[in-house]
Amino acid sequence: MSKIAKKYEAASKKVDASKLYSLEEAVKLVKETSVTKFDASVDISFRLNVNPTLADQLIRGTITLPHGNGKTKKVLVVTNTKLEEAKESGAEFFGGIEMLQKIQNENWFDFDIIVATPDMMGELGKMGRVLGPKGLMPNPKTGTVTMDVKAAVADIKRGKIAYRVDRDGNLNIGIGRVSFSEKDLLDNLVAITDAIVKARPSTVKGTYIRNCVVSSTMGPGVKVTFAGRN
Repeated sequence: MSKIAKKYEAASKKVDASKLYSLEEAVKLVKETSVTKFDASVDISFRLNVNPTLADQLIRGTITLPHGNGKTKKVLVVTNTKLEEAKESGAEFFGGIEMLQKIQNENWFDFDIIVATPDMMGELGKMGRVLGPKGLMPNPKTGTVTMDVKAAVADIKRGKIAYRVDRDGNLNIGIGRVSFSEKDLLDNLVAITDAIVKARPSTVKGTYIRNCVVSSTMGPGVKVTFAGRN
């Protein structure tokens, strides 16, 4: 048995698989049961009672976590009208149509997210088949199509993340790192769980959150209770 497997086995014994833990208990356990040498990410996974094929049940949105999620995102700003602002925004890359040509011609993807001004959406729309499957297409609903380039980049650098339920009703979101304090992880966890609870569609009957698990990379899952909030 490998060292990681042994650590996982020992960590799993600290978690009662039949119990639903409070958010505070979950944060404490996730930190205690981390099994990696590196600073593991902490994620929350929801299984929702929604039908994403219905427009009103497609749970999606953005949130700026109080303490970020510990991940630094490289931003590409695509614009013709706000180039000077893009230079000052803190984005790693910026430019106009030449940036899109670089993506198409060189298969260049050294960035994590695209912020675009509305004037570029016609060109970006032509690249739907390239950017769409990678989740890179800018969208006004997530604040990545905007004239306020500086604010959009600043939000991303502060930890603004986008989330979207998949076709099976699952939602997975990174909320921090094991190195975060319990308080910071709890603040982030409360923020995202509140957002998902508030996003409950009025057409959903019965239990909305079927299952919720918090875990670290390669660590055991800790089930969370939503008693009184579901």
